[in-house]
Amino acid sequence: MKITAFAATNSTQSINLALVKSALSTLEGHEIQVLDLNDYEMPIYSPERNQVGIPEPALTFNQILKESDALIIGLAEHNGTFSTAFKNIFDWGSRADKTLFQQKPMFLLSTSPGPRGGQFVMEAAKNIFPFFGGNIQAHFSLPNFQDNFKEGTIVNAPLQLEFESRLDAFKSILQQN
Repeated sequence: MKITAFAATNSTQSINLALVKSALSTLEGHEIQVLDLNDYEMPIYSPERNQVGIPEPALTFNQILKESDALIIGLAEHNGTFSTAFKNIFDWGSRADKTLFQQKPMFLLSTSPGPRGGQFVMEAAKNIFPFFGGNIQAHFSLPNFQDNFKEGTIVNAPLQLEFESRLDAFKSILQQN
């Protein structure tokens, strides 16, 4: 299967990307593509700009999602919601195709330095993505990233077990497809 993964941020030191890469390290035998949202910069969405046409980076992003069999997204939380970089791609991409996520099986991840682990943005995604073709099969939020994640792995045993359980559920879905 072709799995596309990305951190929903333009940060070059994303802790959410580190969590995504941890999940990817267990997915053997699949074609993995990791996207960098910095490769999809475009003007901030507005209805007036939409009248001019969809920017090429949004169309490219959509095509990559369309050609994927599954998605893993690390949701960065900025002030309780999506990062501006991701929200802009999401807005443009959904204007080009309302079923942006194409019903692909999704594993959503979030983490933050604080005790909630990006749960606000996770809840937003769980509520919004299904309206745009999101087929969320599993999700996991890791609190207190700096305390619980070291050298590419979750060091808190109960959280690691929960992560593995959610990841195994996602892998099971992949095997069925």
